[in-house]
Amino acid sequence: MDVTFDGAPALPSWLEAAMPFERRMAHVEGQRIHFVDHGSGPAVLLLHGNPTWSYVWRKVIARLEGHVRVIAPDLLGFGLSDKPLRVREHSLDRHVRLMGKLVDALELPDITLVGQDWGGPVAAGVGARSRTRVHGLVFANTAVLRPKRPFRTKAFHRLARVPLASDVLFRLGNFPIPFLDYVQGDRSTIGTQEKRAYRWPFERVRDRAGPLALARMVPNAETHPSTPTIDEVGAWVEGFMGPSALVWGTRDPILGRALTRHIELLPDAKVYESNAGHFLQEEVPDLVTGAIRGVLDAPSASAKSAVNS
Repeated sequence: MDVTFDGAPALPSWLEAAMPFERRMAHVEGQRIHFVDHGSGPAVLLLHGNPTWSYVWRKVIARLEGHVRVIAPDLLGFGLSDKPLRVREHSLDRHVRLMGKLVDALELPDITLVGQDWGGPVAAGVGARSRTRVHGLVFANTAVLRPKRPFRTKAFHRLARVPLASDVLFRLGNFPIPFLDYVQGDRSTIGTQEKRAYRWPFERVRDRAGPLALARMVPNAETHPSTPTIDEVGAWVEGFMGPSALVWGTRDPILGRALTRHIELLPDAKVYESNAGHFLQEEVPDLVTGAIRGVLDAPSASAKSAVNS
């Protein structure tokens, strides 16, 4: 396994106060991947989406402290991880591969996968391809199922494909960070301090390819590069036999309505529903934490099989 580890760089004091967790840096395929590696016990992988980083999980990590070992990476292009300059250097397949190599290099006996937004399909991709045994799944306001045909995309994702205008908006305007509060049920949950923290990794314009790339990563045709991977991920999730949970904010204008289809195709998942918005970790961290603990406490697929045999 060609993954090595060393210490993580220091955070500014105002961020260190919000994230007083043990952190490390992994070197995977020539890229530096920053991640929180905090606590001991059953391992939980927390994967963020667009345009956040491991900071988004800080409230959940604090509530899990003393019970689990939290692994919370920054996806390539986000947080303290390396930031490839070109949009084409970001793909769903690459994110899955890098996160899978990181998880396998940690040599964990098993892991529970938790993902929000793009963190959902990336986490499920780790489960589909990793050699690390998966105990359970927790998905929060994400899309981990095979896309419906014909493909449909939201206005946000269509906007990201408009030539020139999207580059100006995402790179010069640091979009969508100034407007993160607009997708919350309670807009006060992402205020000035939180926006400052989400802007911080993208202080340089050259480092802002990641959010634009993830917005364009949503498949809109059979020929889209994400389509084979998202189909693979969806098939694996639908066939997963272990404990699972769906944590959803129905006031999310992007993915709020996606809960119905996830319930239909994941009928055994325990559902935690709220009137929160998109970034549940900021708005209802207790609900997210409760879902994770519920999955951790549930018997694994192998344990259930042993009981039934």
